[in-house]
Amino acid sequence: MNFDYTEEQTLLDNMVTSFVRDNYDWDTRCNIVKSEEGWKEENWKQFAELGLLGVPFDEAYGGLGGKSADLMIVMEQFGKGLVVEPYLPTVILAGGLISKLGSEEQKNSIIPEIISGNTRCAFAYAEPQSRFDLNDVKTSAVLNGDDYVLNGFKSVVFGAGMASHLIISARTDGEQRSESGITLFIVDTKSEGLTLQNYPTIDEYRASEVIIENLKVSKDNVLGKVNMAYDAIEEIVDNSTIAACSEAVGILQVLKDSTTEYCKNRKQFGQSIAKNQVIQHRLVDMMIEYEQAKSILYMAVTADLTNSDERRKAVSAAKARIGKAIKFVGESAIQLHGGMGVVDEYMVSHYFKRATMIGVLFGNTDYHMRRYMTLTQSGISSSDEAISVSVT
Repeated sequence: MNFDYTEEQTLLDNMVTSFVRDNYDWDTRCNIVKSEEGWKEENWKQFAELGLLGVPFDEAYGGLGGKSADLMIVMEQFGKGLVVEPYLPTVILAGGLISKLGSEEQKNSIIPEIISGNTRCAFAYAEPQSRFDLNDVKTSAVLNGDDYVLNGFKSVVFGAGMASHLIISARTDGEQRSESGITLFIVDTKSEGLTLQNYPTIDEYRASEVIIENLKVSKDNVLGKVNMAYDAIEEIVDNSTIAACSEAVGILQVLKDSTTEYCKNRKQFGQSIAKNQVIQHRLVDMMIEYEQAKSILYMAVTADLTNSDERRKAVSAAKARIGKAIKFVGESAIQLHGGMGVVDEYMVSHYFKRATMIGVLFGNTDYHMRRYMTLTQSGISSSDEAISVSVT
């Protein structure tokens, strides 16, 4: 199969690579993450000027009509630079839900504002008890006249502190873990009844705890059909998982290359430690893990993502395999750097922390391995299943 970029994709790759090189050197990034805001609005405006905020959106709303491969290019380069601006939360996650479920009026009013950089959104779906289960929703929404009244709590909402709007999942019907009965609401972050507790995460990104107390939301702010949001949530989270995997692959390349370079330059007993055969084997294993991670990412990107079964299998296979690569490459990079690998002043520790966070974002390796086995179990025998588990 031909994995070469098209001419347009090559231009996109060159553009994002140039942005990261020119605007995200290590010292600049350190200053950004140590600022009170934790991101740089000027970078966001430049994303808009470069057209990056419009990559996945339909051309009818001012977007570029890009596909998963185009987002892969953007996210992989962002991973190499550890870009902290809320591209994944706004453009891919929340933007994907608006594109999928929004009415024409909602799309025409919101999407152009996202593309221009004036509006940033975040998706508040996770709750303390839900872990990776998108259907586990306790936050309630009760219809009262022309408004819904929302009460509940959302945890670890990435990008919420930078957002002008939140998309909130709430239960309008059914039991706590029922897939039916979930509805999405889009609200202004300054709405009365909405409290955000913002904090930096271990990987220096920003997230929020969202407290929802008697929040009134108009019927007009319902995104999609009442009680019918689960399938769209799962689809968009799956698409966002591929984007996160793309970022991880960019990070793995930096960890692999920087570790190889360090071992070539680090000398003990008068010679480079890279001449040690054990270290050579470890560096080769890191390269193999990276290449396998990149290959399975290509598999996921080129899968038929419009087919829900194929999408679920491709996403979980990629996330599980890349999660294993994150663990091996990340831990190997730390070990081979020795004490330098864990100090805050050295970039390897920051790449390791971000990679580790991506490893549990939208489901960890065990979760996606179980999901993949559940999806494929009916089509394989018990002996085939045992072989599959042993190989992975």
